Amino acid sequence: MRSMAAEIKDKVGKEVEVLGWVHRIRELGKISFVVLRDRSGEVQLVLEEKPALGQEWVIKVVGKVAANEKAPEGVEVQVQSIEVLSEADSELPIPVNQDPAKLGLEALLDNRIISLRIPKIRRVFELQAAILQYFGEYMRSQGFTEIKTSKLIGSGTEGGTGLFQVEYFDTKVFLAQSPQFYKQAMVASGMERVFEIGAAYRAEKHETPRHLNEYVSLDAEMAFIESENDLIDLEQGILKYIFAQVGEHNGDILSLWDATVPTATEMDRAPRITHDEAKEIISKQLGHRVFEINPEGERVVCEWAGAEHGVEAVYVTGFPRKKRPFYTYPLEQKTMSFDLLFRGLEITTGGRRINDYRMLLETLPKFGLTEEGLGDYPTIFKYGCPPHGGFAIGLERLTQKILGLSNVKEASLFPRDRRRIRP
Repeated sequence: MRSMAAEIKDKVGKEVEVLGWVHRIRELGKISFVVLRDRSGEVQLVLEEKPALGQEWVIKVVGKVAANEKAPEGVEVQVQSIEVLSEADSELPIPVNQDPAKLGLEALLDNRIISLRIPKIRRVFELQAAILQYFGEYMRSQGFTEIKTSKLIGSGTEGGTGLFQVEYFDTKVFLAQSPQFYKQAMVASGMERVFEIGAAYRAEKHETPRHLNEYVSLDAEMAFIESENDLIDLEQGILKYIFAQVGEHNGDILSLWDATVPTATEMDRAPRITHDEAKEIISKQLGHRVFEINPEGERVVCEWAGAEHGVEAVYVTGFPRKKRPFYTYPLEQKTMSFDLLFRGLEITTGGRRINDYRMLLETLPKFGLTEEGLGDYPTIFKYGCPPHGGFAIGLERLTQKILGLSNVKEASLFPRDRRRIRP
């Protein structure tokens, strides 16, 4: 998107009309400069008198474009008339025209409706919108059909833990942790390849820079796979496309945040290592034996990948069965599953699913589950379901790691955690 200043750059000497918010006012003697902001950027206004305006007032300006090499895009608007469309309270809760790094995260989130006006913060969500666009483009190019599934479910397919309970007329239901049930049902319906972009909910009592209780999940599910490697190949294609498009079309946002995205060549070098190999690498790097891949371990193994392979992205496969949900396809004591660790953080979990009805029934007791307790879920497999699998990418985590944000809440428009339920 071209900025206001860029749009009028070739109209020097001509009259134009511009609309937006008063971002900054600077007075120099009898001359006043007003920076006007809209969704595209900023333009400088010049007045030969002190303006009767306040910060964040919404105005319409008519004026003549003049050249000024010191102004944005080398042009400014010499004001002929101003119409005030809306005034703003003079006591802003937080400044909108300063670097948000000077403000604390809590202040930004407590005043979210105002902090989203800060151009640098708003650009985070412009990038996020672009990521959603690119994800959908790639999935459709690969023959996937977009679906929209219910977020109200009667039971949890992951054993009923970590679910938010909701009153639903005269009964209790839950907010979905993922569209897992419905994705698999649509694969079994014959649609074979589906994807969804939607909210997911986790009732987990976390207080960390990496967790949200409501987040946007980029889900994919596809039939006729042999192992998790087919899914990793798909995700590689998705990320290479997203990163290429971001680099080509959203470079200004990357520059604003001093950020970069991996090239296709770099992503092709992302290693695929087993869970056991990851633990060995972490143990060696830390100098002591580790038995879990915790957040510190994720950072360590990504640093190892960066040093050894030139990209801080690692696919970890072969998770132990006890570390994965009951529906994950078993391979002796391991599973056909994977995580993608990117720049020190797990942004994807996925794997092949059990598709055989009898295998599913044999598995349930090992996880303390019963067929009856899973509601309609076993029906997916009772009447013929192809081998399939899928994964989910956390939109906020992906955004966070692309831009180098310190907290995933910075990548959520209106984050929800244990304490925050407004605005």
